[in-house]
Amino acid sequence: MVFREDLLDCIPQVVLDEDYEVRPYRPGDEAGQVRVMRAAGFDTWNEESLRSNLAKALPNGLFLAMHKPRDLIVGAAMSIHNPSELHPFGGELGWVACDPDHSGKGLGAAVCAAVVRRFAVSGYRRIYLKTDDWRLAAIKIYLSLGFEPFLFLPDMQERWRAVCGRLDWPSTGPLLQ
Repeated sequence: MVFREDLLDCIPQVVLDEDYEVRPYRPGDEAGQVRVMRAAGFDTWNEESLRSNLAKALPNGLFLAMHKPRDLIVGAAMSIHNPSELHPFGGELGWVACDPDHSGKGLGAAVCAAVVRRFAVSGYRRIYLKTDDWRLAAIKIYLSLGFEPFLFLPDMQERWRAVCGRLDWPSTGPLLQ
C-alpha cells in the first residue's frame, strides 16, 4: 500500500482517550516494546530484532502508544528508511503492533499517523507499507489514513477487490474499479 501524496499536507490527526498518548521511543523502552510486539503476534520479536530495526529507522522514528495510568507500552509503529526498486526513495511504515487488551482505542491509527507525519517532515514523498490480505483490521486503518493499494502483481487487483468487499470498503481508485 502507498500513502496518497496529495494528502501529505493534511495527515489525519488521531485523537486518543485521555488515558493514552503517542510518544517517540526512548532508551529503556526495550522490554515494553518487545512485550507489545509479542502480544500482537510477533512471537519471535526480541531485543535483537528491535536493535536491528532501529538501525534502519529514522531518528526518533519509532512511535509508541502509551497507557498513561500504567505507564505501559500498548502500541508501536516504525518509520524505516527502506528504498527499493519499487520505491526508490521510500519510507516504509513497519512493525505496527497493538496490545489486544487495548484494541478499539485508535492506537494503531495514532502510531501510524505519527509515522506518516515523521516521513512527511523529513521530505519523503513515497511512503509505503507491506501487509497481508487477512490483516483486515490493520488494512481498514491504513485505508482510513489515506493509504491505497499498490498493484504491482497480476493477481492484486482481484485480491484487493476481495479485501475491500470483506471490509465493506468502497473499491475506489481507477485501479480497483
